[in-house]
Amino acid sequence: MANRFADWRSLSFRSLVSRSPRSVAGQVFVLQVALVVLLVAGSVLALVLQSDRDTYAEAKRRSVAVAQTFAHSPGVVAALESPDPSKILQPLTEAARKAAGVDFIVVLDTKGIRYTHPLPNLIGKQFVGTIAPSLAGKVYTESVNGPLGREVQSTVPIDNADGKVVGLVSAGLKVKHVASQVTRQLPIILGAGAGALVLATAGTALVGRRLRRQTHSLAPDEMTRMYDHHDTVLHSVREGVLIVGGDGRLVLANDEARRLLELPPDVEGQFVSELSSLDPETAALLVSGREVTDEVHFAGERLLAVNQRHTDSGGGPMGTVVTLRDSTELRAVTGRAEIARERLKLLYDAGLAIGTTLDVLRTADELAQVAVPRFADFVTVDLADAVLHGQEPAPTATDMRRTAVYGIRDDHPLYEAGRLIDFLPSTPQARGYGSGHAELVAELSTATGWHAQDPERTKRIIDYGIHTLIAAPIKSRGVVLGMANFWRSQQHGPFDEEDLSLAEELVARAAVSIDNARRYTREHALAVTLQRSLLPRALPEQSALDVGFRYLPAQSGVSGDWFDVIPLSGSRVALTVGDVVGHGLHAAATMGRLRTAVHNFSSLDLPPDELLSHVDDLVGRIDQDESDTQSATGIVGATCLYAIYDPVTRRCVVARAGHLAPALVLPDGTVTFLDLPTGPPLGLGGLPFQTAELDLPEGAQLVLYTDGLIEDRRRDLDVGMELLRQALSGHPDRSPEESCQAVLDELLPERPKDDVALLIARTRGLPRDRIADWDVPLDPAAVAGMRDEVARKLDEWNLSELAFSVELVLSELITNAIRYGSEPIHVRLIRDRTLIVEVADGSNTSPHLRYAATMDEGGRGLFLVSQIAERWGTRYTPEGKVIWAEQAIPEASEVLEESGPAAAPMAEEAPDRDGGQGEGSQGGGA
Repeated sequence: MANRFADWRSLSFRSLVSRSPRSVAGQVFVLQVALVVLLVAGSVLALVLQSDRDTYAEAKRRSVAVAQTFAHSPGVVAALESPDPSKILQPLTEAARKAAGVDFIVVLDTKGIRYTHPLPNLIGKQFVGTIAPSLAGKVYTESVNGPLGREVQSTVPIDNADGKVVGLVSAGLKVKHVASQVTRQLPIILGAGAGALVLATAGTALVGRRLRRQTHSLAPDEMTRMYDHHDTVLHSVREGVLIVGGDGRLVLANDEARRLLELPPDVEGQFVSELSSLDPETAALLVSGREVTDEVHFAGERLLAVNQRHTDSGGGPMGTVVTLRDSTELRAVTGRAEIARERLKLLYDAGLAIGTTLDVLRTADELAQVAVPRFADFVTVDLADAVLHGQEPAPTATDMRRTAVYGIRDDHPLYEAGRLIDFLPSTPQARGYGSGHAELVAELSTATGWHAQDPERTKRIIDYGIHTLIAAPIKSRGVVLGMANFWRSQQHGPFDEEDLSLAEELVARAAVSIDNARRYTREHALAVTLQRSLLPRALPEQSALDVGFRYLPAQSGVSGDWFDVIPLSGSRVALTVGDVVGHGLHAAATMGRLRTAVHNFSSLDLPPDELLSHVDDLVGRIDQDESDTQSATGIVGATCLYAIYDPVTRRCVVARAGHLAPALVLPDGTVTFLDLPTGPPLGLGGLPFQTAELDLPEGAQLVLYTDGLIEDRRRDLDVGMELLRQALSGHPDRSPEESCQAVLDELLPERPKDDVALLIARTRGLPRDRIADWDVPLDPAAVAGMRDEVARKLDEWNLSELAFSVELVLSELITNAIRYGSEPIHVRLIRDRTLIVEVADGSNTSPHLRYAATMDEGGRGLFLVSQIAERWGTRYTPEGKVIWAEQAIPEASEVLEESGPAAAPMAEEAPDRDGGQGEGSQGGGA
């Protein structure tokens, strides 16, 4: 009802704007403005005419004065009597014309013939104008169309000493110059008129405004309608309406207000504070003028909802308008509906706020925060300690860890977060944990079983003002994971049975999220453990590369990125990096299978393209095998890059299967991305892989990485590669470890969304003085000479103690190459962390290790080599094969114990076709 009166007040202002011409005030205003405009326009016209007349009179006076002055000037009469008057008078008239500011001064004789004129070609011609009055001795002014246009001229006689008219002088101005003077005055006249119009209109507007206030700018039909509405409100509506003046008097009361407040008939005009029928609080509210909305007051046995607003907010008189509504019957229903609505809103908000992450602690904290202060003053969440580690909880309420504490104040005496609690069987927590149902303790001060848990702390809780508790079990899939405790202090009344059901439903919504987080914690721990066991924990020792690496798991947990550094024969090192699409256990397990496969294939010393082909076949077989089972999923995508670096030749051979191209940092600090052949991702099959060979300078850095380093939804791939280039460039002296950290700081946020593997390797080269090689002719007699050469080189390297074993191994390998291989035969010694012996030949026949029987004459050569060398093997090259063996390099103080009488007979035998021992003496080379 208060809004209805506000609408009436706003109606007058809308009528003023949109309907003012229809109202009395509007019509009077328009009439007054029209009269003012007419008066100001008439005044401006009169001023213009007056200015024109005055200007013309001024032009006449000026022309007469100039003509008379020139006529009486000395020498004029004498000039007229001279033989050539024009010669004398023409300069004089021009000078006088310019000095006087007139357009022309013309001297003429008594017959009207000109002696002078501003236009010299008109001298001697008849004057245009009337000269008779002037010949009679009078001054005559007229307006004519002369040689200069429309002119205003005055003609005066020139008298000699005898008073006889001997000539005439005419001076004047062009009419347009006279008009221009009027035009110059016109802005002043119009400006004065506009100012008068503004002032008059402003005065009229002030008068109209006062009239509008008095009539409210209403037309007669609007005023009739307003009063009809007024009568309807007073007598028909079932809502009480009061208007109280600024002085506290009751201005108006409708029929419903009189009935609700039991007011007397003559109540209007009385002071509200003097009305005995009003409740004191209601009377105080009406006198205060305070704005209220649905404030409840008593009127006898009635319960009234009171709304009060100021009446002067829309420009009306000081006071308030009050509406009264009887809410006695609706109050109880509305209260219950409001409580139900608040509870539904709490459950709805809990569904949105709880379980936003798969984190047990965060979910417990969200449960506590959503219930305070709308349901409880304090909330504590206790979870079984096993749940926090992703395990199944215990059957009793022991080993409970307080995981969340939240309340309206921080100085509460409840157990702090992180405390391990063993609840006694008599406590409501233990009873609720065992039964799976919520426990209500309406009065904590009398709950003896709860007091037994911690008498000193429970006393502090009671003294603090906490008086009631609901302990609700957090149960999911029939298993109790913990307890949620809702505490109320003096801010709320005690819990009741309806609150108990609400607490159970609230906790039930959180229990699912906590259980999901618990199971995720378990799976995450398993996946992390698996992945850590699959990734390299430390890099192997090698001399070819200085390596730094980083692995960062994604926010969502483990994934399928991996890297590896694999030492190969001949001091070579293999670098590999790969990526399996997806996250979780399956991706980590697949990564482990692929990494193991790369390890196994690398032990065969395969070139990068052949190795990737074997891995591609393996992935295809895995997909085919797993596609036959419904529970397993295949490898949905995997990429790999494999590179082999040889420190002897400083050459790197690289192949990739759908992986990003590595970056190369040169020793001068410049960065390039290698242009490598792009092979298909692993598992597609049918397409070959290609290799690229690079000669790397010593000190260059090869940067291998996965897509998580440079790809991001907020930027393009090119932008990420450019950021990587900037992070790497300009720091040639930075170590690989420092470069790894600098790259991560530059490109990644604190927690990357995808996992990242980064491997940076700085190349080293073996000095030439640590390498010795020889070409061997295809002649068994060359074995002895090679033994001597090798012995001298070992003496030069201070490795004489290895001479016997190395000569024995070398004799067996060279003899096999001469007997069963083909040219060219090449021998190479490499002194690195171990002493490496390599024999290469042009054959691709692979020797085999076997055990010789007692009566066999051969078959013991490679067995002898395998016993003496730490490692040995065969690798294939485009030119043939290389058989190699490694010997440990002892410390200077150690003495090899490999020589002895038992070794000599074995060295007497030559190798057979299978790589064992033969019969010739030159095979062993004793």
